[in-house]
Amino acid sequence: MMNNLHKNFIPIGLILSIFLIQESLASVVSTGDFNKDFLVTWSPSHVNTSVDGTNTSLILDKDSGSGFASKDMFLFGQFDMQIKLVPGNSAGTVVAFYLTSSQPNHDEIDFEFLGNVQGQPYIVQTNVYVDGFDDREQRIKLWFDPTEDFHTYSILWNLHQIVFMVDWVPIRTYKNHADKGVPFPRWQPMSLQMTVWDGSNWATNGGKDKIDWALAPFVASFRNHRIDACIWPRFCSPTNWWNQDRSSSLTWAQRRLFRWVRKTYLLYDYCQDYQRFNNNLPKECLLTKY
Repeated sequence: MMNNLHKNFIPIGLILSIFLIQESLASVVSTGDFNKDFLVTWSPSHVNTSVDGTNTSLILDKDSGSGFASKDMFLFGQFDMQIKLVPGNSAGTVVAFYLTSSQPNHDEIDFEFLGNVQGQPYIVQTNVYVDGFDDREQRIKLWFDPTEDFHTYSILWNLHQIVFMVDWVPIRTYKNHADKGVPFPRWQPMSLQMTVWDGSNWATNGGKDKIDWALAPFVASFRNHRIDACIWPRFCSPTNWWNQDRSSSLTWAQRRLFRWVRKTYLLYDYCQDYQRFNNNLPKECLLTKY
């Protein structure tokens, strides 16, 4: 028991130091009001937002999934959302929190939460699209039950790197190695979007465990969003905190947490899938991660 507790222990001081540094440098552009910052993009009858705009929920049932998107487009910044995932047997469901440019050759930065058979750990898949191409999936299992309470999921996207974070713990990086011929999303502005949908054909156990519609509706809840980013097409200064050198790589504290996640909770990394790429891994797999 003590070994398990030690293995799952996250140094709280490291997380607090990361958060305080970001907090001191931030100039938040979101209002914290879903009614003002977002619009419904899919099935309004399946989106419930509080009158004061502080929280909202997305519903999936046999009739439809649902979704909403930011009213603004952004070019670099940090995007935080507190989410409580679908409880119970959520096999086959997918909750997505992502940035997308919605162009034919689009860029996209994805969090996808893959529903689970009750009692099994929730799996988070991340992906990066550049110019319409993806094939950059990674999966981790979460170290907590994300259906019991809200947790903060964040995307830091700047000129130097993309960092995916869970409760301020970096779970994945995608470094800007454009100078070495690696595609990186840096030209197309993106909107922030959330959806819930039926992924029965692939999401849980490779599609073997599908949605049990008798358990519908499936509900994911959102609150306390925070957007600190450059709104397109306003002038985007390279002096914004997220583009400065201090945000060009993980700090020593973040690196320690990153290595802990990779060692303990990583399930799949395309950079380790030699068979998929016929022993010719994408170029970024051979370059530095931070």
